[in-house]
Amino acid sequence: MLDPLVYLDNNATTRLADEALEAMLPFLRDQFGNAGSAHVLGRISEGAVVVAREQVAALLGCAPAELIFTSGGTEGINHAFRGVFEAFPAKRHFVTTAVEHSAVLAMGDWLRRNGAEVTVLGVDGQGRLDLAELEASLRPDTALVSVMAANNETGVLFPLEEVASLVKARGILFHVDGTQALGKVPVDLARLGADLFNFSGHKFHAPKGTGGLFLRRGLRLKPFMIGGGQERGRRGGTENVPGLVGLGAAADLARTHLPGTGAVQALRDRLETFLLSRIPGTLVNGAGAPRVPNTTMASFEGVEGEAVLMRLNEASICVSTGSACTTGQKEASHVLRAMAVPASCVLGSVRFSLSRYTTEADVAKVEACLPAILEDLRTQGAVARRR
Repeated sequence: MLDPLVYLDNNATTRLADEALEAMLPFLRDQFGNAGSAHVLGRISEGAVVVAREQVAALLGCAPAELIFTSGGTEGINHAFRGVFEAFPAKRHFVTTAVEHSAVLAMGDWLRRNGAEVTVLGVDGQGRLDLAELEASLRPDTALVSVMAANNETGVLFPLEEVASLVKARGILFHVDGTQALGKVPVDLARLGADLFNFSGHKFHAPKGTGGLFLRRGLRLKPFMIGGGQERGRRGGTENVPGLVGLGAAADLARTHLPGTGAVQALRDRLETFLLSRIPGTLVNGAGAPRVPNTTMASFEGVEGEAVLMRLNEASICVSTGSACTTGQKEASHVLRAMAVPASCVLGSVRFSLSRYTTEADVAKVEACLPAILEDLRTQGAVARRR
């Protein structure tokens, strides 16, 4: 019999909440109408999309009309960057950071190929942004500043309100990649002052292939997808009604569970305390900075993270060595390199990311398995070096 699965890779994706699945099922069965149709089934689907938009907007702290439904974070990032690039041809300077998600870094490459200049800001050893460096980078031709709310590998939170204050005082547009923050920490876009904010539903127990882009009222960008005029003409394509219903239900649940994230953090802190006290040569990256409550990026000296991952996988424990979008690449994490993590630790990094479904028994299983795994891998490495 297989061991019960312990899933600690929630920054890659989360399990679909039972309540979200139950909300979706009628729209996968009998209520299958196209939301653009005028008959009764179409009107039912249209109404469901309206409700979902209200539910997600409540989690974001924005008006429903400011929300564009998308397929997820990458689409939202593309829409934001390409839209601003096309809308403001006189401004060809963009600012972002060295620890952004690969989708943002890829958009930086795209901007350069199309004649724009991109300033990439560094971070300190804890993954924190230097606000003075940010302020010094701003120019009259800066079109957009883009920073993540929370880092997908370390969980480090950026000071969004301080960034917004600096950027908006200069009349520059501000984009936030909120993918790893929404559902883990409170978000209030009405107060924050961001112009653009993207997210993915599958990071907070909604179905994959759902997400959204907040577009501040009054900011006009060209549609990202031209089609039948859906999303008020801003994103063409037949609405994924079951997915959006699930997204709305998951957003409601996330808002309800936000006050309880302390329980997730307590389990995360228990795991970190164990790692640091019981396993020599352990570093928790970003531990000195504010972080989302569910994430630990630990580096273990003298081993390879991929080997640790595979041994944990054999014990039915699911973790990752970093972003799921780059897993399989043998390069060291660009996030940890930007933080100047010692080379002896970078390749031995493993990310543990919890959720509200994580239990004490899950953490206890990691505590029971990991020390022996690391001791064995280090012994094997020492023997190999002697040979």
